[in-house]
Amino acid sequence: MTLLHTTTIGEGMPQVALVHGFTQTSNSMRPLANEFSSRYTVKLVDAPNHGGSSDISLDCSAGADALCATVGDAVYIGYSMGARLCLHAALQHPEQVQSLVLISGTAGIENHEQRIVRRSSDEQLANHIEQVGTEAFITEWLSRPMFSNLRSSPADIRDRNRNTATSLANSLRLAGTGAQQSLWGSLDSLEMPVLLIAGEQDEAFCSNAARMKEVIGDNATVAIVKNSGHSVHLEQLTDCAGKIMNWLDQQANR
Repeated sequence: MTLLHTTTIGEGMPQVALVHGFTQTSNSMRPLANEFSSRYTVKLVDAPNHGGSSDISLDCSAGADALCATVGDAVYIGYSMGARLCLHAALQHPEQVQSLVLISGTAGIENHEQRIVRRSSDEQLANHIEQVGTEAFITEWLSRPMFSNLRSSPADIRDRNRNTATSLANSLRLAGTGAQQSLWGSLDSLEMPVLLIAGEQDEAFCSNAARMKEVIGDNATVAIVKNSGHSVHLEQLTDCAGKIMNWLDQQANR
């Protein structure tokens, strides 16, 4: 079984797995991990085609298998691309995913024609990454409106630039939103507690969270973080971490 690169910090229970977004590495989740490390054992995971797992190319389903094989029983917390990976993990390995936290997550594109269009767009973007290289692409990527609230430090940008153009292009082709099959029809099978987090200024993902809650049912909770956009956990770290820890405390006391 393929295993992903991980770094472990902190001690305590439950064990918590953190999975980053596209173009990031496990270091991108370290601020959130630092908030948790005094209470939980935190595993920072490099997703396929990123960071220490750059040479591991897997689609969402195989990536979820690798994630669960790497982490084992835990609370799975994913952001954006990482949220989609964690959602796959929860559906494929529900016995290992004790609780699920999706930050700026989606269950994919439901409409087949729209998914084909997105796949074509992702392929064009993958080709572009290979043409311009990682450094130029990261600059372009972070200039997108969805990241307008994110203040990326030079260290964060250097860390993203550790990813190669080839690995980022492969990630889009294999595990981009266009390549992912829609999971909307499977959400009602989730039985573990689910926390859906979105930034109040990220309207599309607020709508995703509300709809996912409706489909999943009573075991799902929506938390909207004020004064934040897509990168909720980086833009409003303390608020986002607090919401997650309070929710985990509520689960433990039930």
